[in-house]
Amino acid sequence: MKRLFWLAVGATGWLILSQAQDIGIDINRKGMRIPTIALPDFKGSGEAQAWMSAFNQTLASDVTSSGVVKVVPKTMYPLFVPQQPSDFGQAPVPNDNPRRRNEPPPPTSGGGRWMVDWSGPPANANYLASGYTAPQNGVLVLYGWLYDLSRANPAEAKVVEKRYLGSMDEAGARKVAHEFAADIVALFGGQSLFGTHIYFVSDRTGHKEIWQMDPDGKNQKQFTHYNSLTIEPAVSADGSKLTFTSYARGTPGIFVFSVDPVRDLRFYNQSASVNSSPSFSPDGKQIIYSSSSGKCCRIFLANLDGTGFHPISSLISIETEPKINPKTGREIVFSSGRSGPQQIYKMNMDGADMERLSDGTGEAANPAWHPDGQIIAYAWTRGYAAQQWNIFTMDVANKQYIQLTHGEGKNEQPNWAPDGRHLVFSSTRHGKYQIYSMLADGTQVQQLTTLGVNDRPVWGK
Repeated sequence: MKRLFWLAVGATGWLILSQAQDIGIDINRKGMRIPTIALPDFKGSGEAQAWMSAFNQTLASDVTSSGVVKVVPKTMYPLFVPQQPSDFGQAPVPNDNPRRRNEPPPPTSGGGRWMVDWSGPPANANYLASGYTAPQNGVLVLYGWLYDLSRANPAEAKVVEKRYLGSMDEAGARKVAHEFAADIVALFGGQSLFGTHIYFVSDRTGHKEIWQMDPDGKNQKQFTHYNSLTIEPAVSADGSKLTFTSYARGTPGIFVFSVDPVRDLRFYNQSASVNSSPSFSPDGKQIIYSSSSGKCCRIFLANLDGTGFHPISSLISIETEPKINPKTGREIVFSSGRSGPQQIYKMNMDGADMERLSDGTGEAANPAWHPDGQIIAYAWTRGYAAQQWNIFTMDVANKQYIQLTHGEGKNEQPNWAPDGRHLVFSSTRHGKYQIYSMLADGTQVQQLTTLGVNDRPVWGK
């Protein structure tokens, strides 16, 4: 964790989607109804088969990491996997006729051809996803189905039936997998993260630059090319703009860019040795940041182009990492050294009603609002030995907190996904800093980067 001192210095198709009713059978320890889904590997015909590894990996990752379903392990599946409704058969009716009791008993399993093979042991699934891909006129076509296994037959059990189109390559296979997974997740009240982006800082080119990637770590691309020290990215609520700090013009200054197309929107930096830690207001029309202008370092608010800047905080102390409540737009959380070691504080937009949120033990930094504006994620040593940083969440109203990471290197810089169910963060758990994601309860941790040193992630639409 860098101390505050250092921050101061330096398509067409057919579709059936049912209503999400009677979903989920298992009750977890938090009382949530969690559906169990069998998700066998799909096959492709002809040249489409070449991309099925990427397809199956993407589909499984999206559904498993959604946080709204439980995927049954593949070791529990029957040997035969239906690829389409016509592959199913009907389980025989038990023989209750006394005159036929001497006949051989009917088979007890269809080997996967009966729906009961999937709903009964050992799979014990509530839902089954199946389908296949095929090339058609140079296009990769996915036929995907999701069956509710509590219903009588395949025709009645279909709750998702859709055709998806993609290019005949790995990117197309991943695209249709993302789209099918999004329909499955939406059925159970979840929100797909397909199409969102994670921005982060990487030194893999020899300079710290801003990069971007998909939520699963794919498609990593360089965003800035200053060949300088470029850090602290933040993304607007609608995902259309990015702001960051860069030394490209000498002293640390703030830059604001549009994302598509990538274009410098020209932010005016007030005269100061340091302008840093920018983030957007909820409507994307203002920038809140830390500046050494006048006193080091205070929280300032300015228009999107840097004009109309004025200080919000006034105490002579190092204050940085300001974030405006995304729901109300009326509160700011930030890191401050006003009471000694850095802690998390909250204040109104006019600087009034100052309140310390962290309890004063250890050091606390990197506050990030949940989309609902009621919870923050942050990094905290919680009075431990220096540098033993972990990720916590806190209910701002009552200051109750939950620890999400435990003793695996330094875990810092948490940021929420747009769905409010996932977090992205940086960690040294495997050596140097890399980017990871996890569910908001600390489970399903996934490493997203491997090349170079990577940190300061933010998640945008």
